[in-house]
Amino acid sequence: MTNEEILREITSLPPEGQRLVEYFVAFLRQRYAPSQPVTQPATSGLENESFIGMWRDRDDLRDSSAWVRDVRQSEWGN
Repeated sequence: MTNEEILREITSLPPEGQRLVEYFVAFLRQRYAPSQPVTQPATSGLENESFIGMWRDRDDLRDSSAWVRDVRQSEWGN
């Protein structure tokens, strides 16, 4: 089938059918698009913020799960 024949077939469809062809072509373009190279995300500079590591020396936070459990128990425990 030539491009002209395909175009003729598409234009002979009702508007809803033409819309479906348009959606399908968009789907195929996305599916067969050339893959983009993976790039490294830009660094946020977060490691330079003063609050990073502020609780580093707190012994009560070494096991964060235990800390949360203890806080919940003290606040809501029976």
